[in-house]
Amino acid sequence: MNIEQARFNMIEQQIRPWDVLDGAVLSLLAAVRREDFVPTAMKALAFVDTEVPLGEGQVMLAPRVEARMLQELKVQRHETVLEVGTGSGFVAALLGHRAQRVISLECRPTLAAQARANLQRAGLSNVEVREQCGSTGLAEEGPFDAVMLSGSVPSVPKALLDQLKVGGRLIAIEGHEPVMCAVLYTRQSEQAVSREELFDTVAQRLDGFPEPTRFTF
Repeated sequence: MNIEQARFNMIEQQIRPWDVLDGAVLSLLAAVRREDFVPTAMKALAFVDTEVPLGEGQVMLAPRVEARMLQELKVQRHETVLEVGTGSGFVAALLGHRAQRVISLECRPTLAAQARANLQRAGLSNVEVREQCGSTGLAEEGPFDAVMLSGSVPSVPKALLDQLKVGGRLIAIEGHEPVMCAVLYTRQSEQAVSREELFDTVAQRLDGFPEPTRFTF
């Protein structure tokens, strides 16, 4: 496989047509080696428009979803970012290239260890992986400029929204299969948070977020 041609095709045929037009984001996707964050047995899927299995029943988001969420979050170089759901560490790496500091939370010890190794090999010294679930966030390190939930949740817990600075943004995929939507929350003031629906997609559930009780008749 011609790696660079495959990377080019991923960007031009999957990501750009999905309204990812930010030149800085596209340049970053061309520079960060996605194949280095994919399990060895899955290397052939590194640039395919699909979720890549990571083991333990977990997956990487599809490349176009990662790219669109990164673009919409609009992370700036001076900002501190919290990610929930580290997985392989690829999204944390992308965030690390754009932010001053990134803390990424991963429930599963094996994935957390693999992500740390991947990030270390990639030279990302401003990204820290912590082994814990992220449904309650990380209040002791907040408030944050930006929060990314790298997976889906029934709804975003108030505890996470409360950890946004004024002007801070949180992006997540909310809902229940088959209807889910990427949403962007922005803290407008100490009292007010806005919510904007961005695009429809479906993603695997993040660990540790309680599902609402459903009545059956």
